[in-house]
Amino acid sequence: MPEKPAAKSALVAGATGLVGRECVDLLLSNPEFTRIVALVRRSLPKEITSDILKVEKVDFERLNDRPELFAVDVIICALGTTMRAAGSEGAFRIVDYDYPLALAKLGFARGARHFLLVSSQGANAESGVFYPRVKGELENAVSEIGYRSLTIVRPSFLIGEREQRRFGEELGRRFGFLAPPRYRPVRATLVAAALVRAASEDVPGKRVIENRELRASLQTEKS
Repeated sequence: MPEKPAAKSALVAGATGLVGRECVDLLLSNPEFTRIVALVRRSLPKEITSDILKVEKVDFERLNDRPELFAVDVIICALGTTMRAAGSEGAFRIVDYDYPLALAKLGFARGARHFLLVSSQGANAESGVFYPRVKGELENAVSEIGYRSLTIVRPSFLIGEREQRRFGEELGRRFGFLAPPRYRPVRATLVAAALVRAASEDVPGKRVIENRELRASLQTEKS
């Protein structure tokens, strides 16, 4: 008789976003996870009633005030904004670099063993373009922390139902079929599924899941 998987606890940062809220739903339906913490800046878009889910409104500038929240096995970071929403490069970097790195460090200090990061297709710390450079710098920074397991997912434009449309993602939705395969849009549900699958498998080491692999998983599901 196979052994029953050990119960796990997970924290999802960015649980009101497109990928984050899908991750919460998938974790709730996965019996391996018996405690889930959802970090949010505002209420979840839909009310979820579950004995194992704890929704915590936090000030991401003051995460150090709530270290107990990070005493989990797995952290999924789906935080992110756009230049348009942020208003400046400095403000963008705070949300897409400072906050995720703070989460990763706090989780490691509290004993988390697996950090899963939603990055971006083309992330490269040496890029001359601001957006992929910030994403690449964050990948490098979290890679140096020392997690037993690190999973980085690099989606292209995301497809899904947002409360507010993003212009670039709307273009990707309409004309993405014209792009090379590695840059074609991917459904947020596939990104979340890859994250939760990796969290469940919990394999030691570093793994990078590129956009092409995410899209290929859709073909696997159909076959």
